Amino acid sequence: MSDLPAISGKQLIKLLLLDGWIEKRKAPHGIALYKRIGNRHIVTTVPDKKKSLPDGTLHAILGMKQTQLGRNGLLKLIEKQGMPSNE
Repeated sequence: MSDLPAISGKQLIKLLLLDGWIEKRKAPHGIALYKRIGNRHIVTTVPDKKKSLPDGTLHAILGMKQTQLGRNGLLKLIEKQGMPSNE
């Protein structure tokens, strides 16, 4: 995961919203987002912070149990949408 750019929680939330994710609610530890993929609803919570996400947190969010994007999916999303501002 070290070849990924540093990305904050706020930037990742903006990218996921552009990718069709919907804000479900604000949780004490972040923003809960969901997306319907096939016949399933997938939910993930992203920390709503301006600091870069730790590698482990980013890896977990991109994994199969949460967004199912993976490293390549995030890079394609950044390439398509550009890196959002951190505000």
